[in-house]
Amino acid sequence: MVRYTSTSPFSPENCASAITRTLRVNDILRGVGSATSRALDFLFPRICVGCGRIGDYICVTCAAHMPLLHGPICPHCGQPQASGILCPLCAGQLSSISSIRSVFRFEGIVRAAIHELKYRNLRAIAPTLAAYLGAYALENGALADFVVPVPLHPQRERRRGYNQAELLARELGYAQGTPAAVSSLKRTGGGASQVRTGSMSERRRNVADAFTCMDASFSGKRILLVDDVCTTGATLEACAVALRAAGASDVYGLTVAREV
Repeated sequence: MVRYTSTSPFSPENCASAITRTLRVNDILRGVGSATSRALDFLFPRICVGCGRIGDYICVTCAAHMPLLHGPICPHCGQPQASGILCPLCAGQLSSISSIRSVFRFEGIVRAAIHELKYRNLRAIAPTLAAYLGAYALENGALADFVVPVPLHPQRERRRGYNQAELLARELGYAQGTPAAVSSLKRTGGGASQVRTGSMSERRRNVADAFTCMDASFSGKRILLVDDVCTTGATLEACAVALRAAGASDVYGLTVAREV
């Protein structure tokens, strides 16, 4: 376990400048696509999850109103913090994760988009959401050797049919040219849903020793740990413990949204 240091690429000062880039992501996405994907769009048009308009999964109008997570924030856990210094929780404990950042607040159009990805099988929205992660990481200079998704418990992944964090990590890794190690981090315990878990202490107990990693290639490497939503950071911290045990030098958490 290590104390937070200011070496994290996700400095609070960079968060504001990252916002301008995220608002241009849909313009980038509209200019990309093979003939096959355009044909599929014709047969199965993209419908905005916010307003129902045909054209994009998140249209330009809705994108302009996405609830970006502005500072000041705790430089370690990324939780809004009026003073912009370490929050009391982070100041009083050791941590295995180098820092946690989220692009948006978990509300409004972002909540709807993640709900569609996570529970309504809209896997096709993953590249759109991953593009926001990529823009945020690029703006902050968050270079990593591997992108790693937070794994689901195997039983839950079998029921759902996929892991939404893995979809995001694959798209992010592809866009950045960074290997996406989607099978290295395993979830072996903590099967209870964090959604139904209340306090911070309960969440931490729920995921304590729930993850394992035996990938020797992580030794001395920087890991970008990806998930859809951060609530308390307990799951990201538990993953970081396993990744550090495998030799990772730094583990940075990045999520699409955060509950605040």
